[in-house]
Amino acid sequence: MKRKKRLFGIFVVLLAVFLLVGCNSKESNSKSESRSDTDVKKQTGGTLNIAYPTQPQSLDPHSTTAEATRDMAKLIYESLLTLDENYKVIPQLAESYSASDDHKTYTFKLRKGVKFHNGKEMKAEDVVASMTKWGQDAPEMGEHTWTVVDDYTVELKLEAPSSLVPYFIADLARLAAIMPKETAEKAGPTGAEEYIGTGPFKFIEWKQDELATFKKFKDYVPSSEPSSGLGGKKEALVDKINWYFVPDPSTRVNGLLSGQYDYAHYLSYDSVPQVKNTPGFKVDIWPYGNEILVFNKKSGLFTDVRARQAVNFALDMDAVLRSAFAEKDFYELDNSLFLDTQVDWYTDAGKEYYNQKDLNKAKQLLKEVGYNGEEITILTSRDYEHHYNAAVATQQELEKIGMKVKLDVYDWPTLLERRNNPELFDIFFTGYSTTMTPHQYTFLDSRAEWPGWTNNPKFDQLLDDIQAAPTTEEAKALYAELQKTMWEDLPVINLGRNSRVSAYSDKVQGFTQMLGPNFWNVSVNK
Repeated sequence: MKRKKRLFGIFVVLLAVFLLVGCNSKESNSKSESRSDTDVKKQTGGTLNIAYPTQPQSLDPHSTTAEATRDMAKLIYESLLTLDENYKVIPQLAESYSASDDHKTYTFKLRKGVKFHNGKEMKAEDVVASMTKWGQDAPEMGEHTWTVVDDYTVELKLEAPSSLVPYFIADLARLAAIMPKETAEKAGPTGAEEYIGTGPFKFIEWKQDELATFKKFKDYVPSSEPSSGLGGKKEALVDKINWYFVPDPSTRVNGLLSGQYDYAHYLSYDSVPQVKNTPGFKVDIWPYGNEILVFNKKSGLFTDVRARQAVNFALDMDAVLRSAFAEKDFYELDNSLFLDTQVDWYTDAGKEYYNQKDLNKAKQLLKEVGYNGEEITILTSRDYEHHYNAAVATQQELEKIGMKVKLDVYDWPTLLERRNNPELFDIFFTGYSTTMTPHQYTFLDSRAEWPGWTNNPKFDQLLDDIQAAPTTEEAKALYAELQKTMWEDLPVINLGRNSRVSAYSDKVQGFTQMLGPNFWNVSVNK
């Protein structure tokens, strides 16, 4: 698959991260990860029907990295900063922002007249309450405080300097959504009780296991800047969005082709030829990120690094990825967490530990840790077929070295609940989409308390050192050390990179894809 390279700069003091944002292929109908169809005049009104593989646990994005939350939350919420089509940080709810020379104080000037879905104007007190709530689960920010300067100005003070703060705030992995002060302050351990934001669509209803409904927010105040990536001018062109939860991939495809759905997310790879050869539909192949095997390091066999190393020696990465993603067009063998065009981050450090396929070494390590045939549980879900297929292939690979492996299969929301309990699993699979700094990989940070429970002080120190590094070269050298340490300690196994496939009717115009689907500036020509 050919890729189109674009370069961009992160921040003057520390990092210039270069990301691959394009993906050209004969199957794809567009040229970049952030893209749109603009050749047909857009209509307004009507309903957009979406088929999505799973439902989230919550629509509050502050405390989860789940894509199911992220993709829906983008309709409702906005953040102070976001990313343009070249992954450059741009203001969103902020009108502008600035940093002190020591990068310990950031000042944000807010846009005036922005309305929440409940009719209230967004002001500094709402931003401070929201960002304080968000920051409780943001270890990458370190110790910090948000304060109100005046109604339209907020200030962030950091205990330690960081040039990466704008990217932490703009990143979608855990959207720094702004919500009303009273909503943020009433939120409990499971998140906000009401889903009220400033986005182009307002939340209406959620019927469990069926659908969520959103309607056009008529008082939405868009940015005056041109639309770009996740920012700039947004419009709710359709009156209503029905977001259906459709776990079965064949049902998503058949529903799309029959006209029941206008857009189907995450097609199975073997369904691509069928959709591609059906007139009136567009297949969208888009670069995603990494397929990750996560070990439970708090309880059970894999608290011992040698057991984790045994799994790594046993796996044939090509076999697992081929099982998950069907064809070479959809995956790539690479040990790095970053794309090769991200020149200030990309490194092959630790490659000597990748894709070793040494069954004898794996058996030797299992013998050293005293493995005696106890059952290993892989937690997985058929809501995402690639995760399930990767789990099946891994089960087969581990049985070759004498391990007894059981698959526990649940819907995705249940999996997310169960992975929080270290007594319920040994391994689970997840995906990480393109990120801008190492700090967004929660499995690298012991302080994140993310399921899998990494516990390596060296990781934490290296993350801190990277954040404080005065030059790009020093930051990259530190990250190379971190990546090599990751492959030695194996909190996770990065199986390799992958692309994903969605499809939509050619009646849908203006659709864009960047870190998940975007449905603003989208019309349906019925």
